[in-house]
Amino acid sequence: MSKHPYDPGAEGAKMGFRDAMSYGDYLKLEHLLVQQCPLSSAHDEMLFIIQHQTSELWMKLALHEMSAARAALNAGNMPAMFKMLARVARIFEQLNNAWDVLRTMTPADYTTFREALGLSSGFQSYQYRMIEYVLGNRNPNMLKPHEHMPEVHKMLSDELARPSFYDDIIRLLFTTIDGPHAKIPEPQLKSPHASVPEVQARWRQVYEDVDTYWVLYELGEKLVDLEDYFRRWRFNHVTTVERVIGFKRGTGGTSGVDYLRKMLSVELFPELWHLRGEL
Repeated sequence: MSKHPYDPGAEGAKMGFRDAMSYGDYLKLEHLLVQQCPLSSAHDEMLFIIQHQTSELWMKLALHEMSAARAALNAGNMPAMFKMLARVARIFEQLNNAWDVLRTMTPADYTTFREALGLSSGFQSYQYRMIEYVLGNRNPNMLKPHEHMPEVHKMLSDELARPSFYDDIIRLLFTTIDGPHAKIPEPQLKSPHASVPEVQARWRQVYEDVDTYWVLYELGEKLVDLEDYFRRWRFNHVTTVERVIGFKRGTGGTSGVDYLRKMLSVELFPELWHLRGEL
């Protein structure tokens, strides 16, 4: 049986706890806990920083799981992919809950340090952008905020050059229903995924014959579950920003709430939502 990383075992016990790996060592807490550096004396800036840093950590995990889910899909390992997709949905639930903490900050609290943020904005989160690109919401114009970071810009550009995770699922959908010589729609590499009638027709076949296409049906529901939590996260983002700053422009120059409200209309897997009115 493998040793837990926190457990020094018999050898560690002989050395003494001081010389064995500790909880803080394993998590690199001495580095992690000094990364919260407010630029003002405002009390609530610490909350603002930790909220966004922890969100980035959860997004890092989401990308880790989505990368593994994509690999599992291409390897035909559906049970592993289902587990990872379920985890991504719960990560967005966790991100969702974090807004409740940030909403304890009032407009008066925020104005005490807003100027210290300069032009920084959540709009510039490249991990968030990567999540959207992987799932199929692809807008090449969103590369511009990352041009000053060549490695990040290349990483996002490389993602745009390959089929999205949803494109890979569409390929599975068609080959399962129509066979290996199926005529698969071209991947939508350079634009947000728009609903394709042929794709919706295949999903409808799945939902009207669940017993035959149980795995695809389960996959469809996993995707809907993931997008459900993702939409709630976006909605809570909008309401939190509106509650804290109203309709002022965002720090990064966006239109603030108006921009975020437009994002609520974006659908990641439109065919799975549209077919529900046909069943």
